[in-house]
Parts: sequence; structure tokens; C-alpha cells
Amino acid sequence: MTYSAEETIPYRTEEDTLGTRQIPASALYGIHTARAVENFNIAGSPVHPELIKACGLVKLACARTNRQLGVWKNPAIADAIEKACTEMSDGLLSRNVIVDSLQGGAGTSTNMNINEVLANRALEMLGYPKGSYDIISPLEDINRHQSTNDVFPTAVKLSAILMLRQLETKVVSLQEAFQLKEKAFAHVVKVGRTELQDAVLTTLGREMGSYAEALNRDRWRISKCEERLRVVNLGGTAIGSGLGAPREYIFRVTDELRDLTGIGFARSENMTDVTANADVFVEVSGILKTLAVTLIKISNDLRLLASGPDSGLREIRLPAVQEGSSIMPGKINPVIPEAVAQAAIMAISNDTAITMAAAAGNLELNQFMPLIAHALFQNLDYLQAACRMLRTKCVDEIEADEDKCRKSVHSSTATAMALIPGIGHKNTEQVVQTAREKQISIREAAITGGYVSAEEFDQLTSPEAVCRLGHPVERKDP
Repeated sequence: MTYSAEETIPYRTEEDTLGTRQIPASALYGIHTARAVENFNIAGSPVHPELIKACGLVKLACARTNRQLGVWKNPAIADAIEKACTEMSDGLLSRNVIVDSLQGGAGTSTNMNINEVLANRALEMLGYPKGSYDIISPLEDINRHQSTNDVFPTAVKLSAILMLRQLETKVVSLQEAFQLKEKAFAHVVKVGRTELQDAVLTTLGREMGSYAEALNRDRWRISKCEERLRVVNLGGTAIGSGLGAPREYIFRVTDELRDLTGIGFARSENMTDVTANADVFVEVSGILKTLAVTLIKISNDLRLLASGPDSGLREIRLPAVQEGSSIMPGKINPVIPEAVAQAAIMAISNDTAITMAAAAGNLELNQFMPLIAHALFQNLDYLQAACRMLRTKCVDEIEADEDKCRKSVHSSTATAMALIPGIGHKNTEQVVQTAREKQISIREAAITGGYVSAEEFDQLTSPEAVCRLGHPVERKDP
């Protein structure tokens, strides 16, 4: 044991092929982690907590398989390794994984940080000093029959599946919130618009329903991602050939991971392909990008529908969550939809990063897997937060301004289209012309002109009429 210059912090000395390093004696990490921390400080944050837990599960599957193959003659060592892996999978060791999430080496720094933490935690359980790698080695024991190149992508896929499941629940919740608004606003007739100009009548409920349907498609797409991600190269070691691993290990280890997680993982029939190519992550990212597009569309629409409130559309009222201006008294901004749109824009930009990183892989390995993982998990976090925020802080509390919608219906030329089934195209043109000349509403022009009664006008512009799939044709006897 050595001490710092102040002789307050004990250190241990660890060695690799490049030399030696002083490591704090209490640290669970080792020399490989220390070098990575010195080299990489780009993202300024460690790898995602879900990835660390997934690494724990993958390492546990590997350890159990190795134990079945009789790698450790001392059962206490096997027990300690498995317990350390379990602690990591439960998130109890995450604070010890300190390497930057953006790193060179295809994820080797992360894998070695994991290996060192698991080895030292197992040593700690057995009562040995940390760094006693002659007893339990990060490489010879924790990383036995493994490579970063099969462990890291497998852990990324595992954590992505779990996070996608969480995201799906958030999307479903947001979809259901819009479905509730669809029912609540089914009776509110309003002006529908194309190219931001008055078009024909619709209902506010139908508008909300269109958002629910778009989210339903996103939910379905997200649920299908698991089919792609469950195919892994675990056991393929460095380039998918399985070099350095026993045949029996290769055939067993993915089954062990499947039993541990309850996820239908399958060993790829071509592990060289899965090791070399990262296109599956581009596919999943593209689906997340589609959700991002939906969220931007919805967010912008909500802002427009709530615009004003005195001089805009003002067909809905968004919940007021904070004051909107440091200079304009009483101003309330639609900050929740704006924040959601920003998260979605970030997700789209990250999709570009994932696309470029996957395309830039060389030969038998993609060296940019850390970037792919970083951007993918960031998107999953962004989109989960965005969906949750949009529902709880906005959609759940949206109110319809029925009076404003009614006044717009009565005054807009969009209402004229609804009159055609009742009074014909030529008479409707005359109603529009009269309304413009006299500067009165469409409703008033139609009623005072004797084309319809007030009751007939209300029937032609009712929710049932404007939402009907086409209008009924009166059949005349020959």
C-alpha cells in the first residue's frame, strides 16, 4: 500500500502493458478505467445507467455459462462473480462505471471498466484486497470467453429493448389522452384548415383523434423493434467467429441470457454479420425519428390552435404552467409543446449521428458503437420525457373554447361547403356573396336570405353532419 503526498489517501499499484498507475485503494475500478478517464472527456457523462445494468446481465449470463463448463474449480469464486454481476444488473454498482460515454475502441473502455468493477467487487465479497487479480482477474475471469465486440453490442440491444418497452407505455398513455379528448370534444364543430386557410368544417374531437391515430402507428412500430434487436452475436468474440471461446459456450450463452431476461434473444446464424454491421440500430433510430416527427406535428398544431389568445385561433386553451415573458404582463406561452418539439428535434439530429456512425464502420467491426449507443439512449430518454410531459402537463388539461369555435363556424366561408347538400352549389355561392357584401356571418346570410331556417342551418353544421362520410343522396322515383 502506498500513500499520496499528503499521506491521507491510500493507493494500490496496478500494471498493464503500458506501465503502472496508482489507483485509489478503495476504488472498484482499475488501471484500464483510469487510462480511459485520462483519455476521454467528450460527452462529460458516463455511459447510460441502463447500459450498465444490461452489462451486468450479460456478464451474469457469461459467468453462469462458464460455471456450467467448469471454468472455476472453487465454487466460492463463481458465487462471488455471479453475486457481483447481479448487483450490477440491479444498479448497485453503477456509480463505479465512470468512463465517458463517447470513447474510442468500440466500447472497450466501458467493457474493461465493467470487468474491473466486477472483479474487485467479487474480491471484496471474498475478503481479498482490491486489485488481487491473481485470485479473480478482470480479463481471465470476468471477461472469460468474451470480447468487447460481442458483449457491448449485446448489452446495447438488451438495454434498448427494455427502454423501448418503457417508451411504448408512454406513447400509449399519450395516445389514450388524445382519445379521451376525441370523445370530450366530439360535439365541438370547428373550421378545418388546409395550408392555414379556412377549408371545410370538422370537429375538434376528430382533430384530436387524428393525433391519437398517428401515435397508435408509432406505438405499433416501436413494438416491432424488439424483433430486430433480439438477434445477438454473444459468443462470437472478436469478429463473430467465436475465436477463443469453446463451442459449447457459444451454443449455451445466449440461451442463458434469454432465461435471465425473459427476452427472446437468439444467436445470429451469421455472427460475423451482426458484429460488423450496425444497420439494425439505424432501423430502430428511424422508427424513433418517426415518433419525433409526430410529436413535432402535434406540438405545432396545439400551439396554433391555442394561439392568441385574443387575436389568434384560440380554439383550445392549453394549461398555463408558467409566466411567459419578462417584459409583457400577463403573457402565457405554450412552453410544454415547445419543449416537446425541441426534444423531438434533438432526436432527429441524433438519428443523423447514428446513421453516419453505422455507415462509417470498417470491415469486421463498427468502431463507433459508443456513439451509436450514446445517441440511441439519449433519444429514448428524450422521447420518453417528451411523451410524459406532453400528456401530464398539456393534453390532460386541454380545454375547448366552444364559443370561439362556434363564432368561427358561423362567420367563416368554410361553413358554406356544409350548406351545399341542403341548398345546392349556386344558392351557396349567393349566400357567400351576400355575407361578404353585407359583412355579416354565413349563418345570418343563409337565414335572412330565406335559404334555410335556423334549425336547418344548425342541422347542416352539426357534428353528425360534418363528420358523416359523404352526404346521403336522395333517390327520386323514375
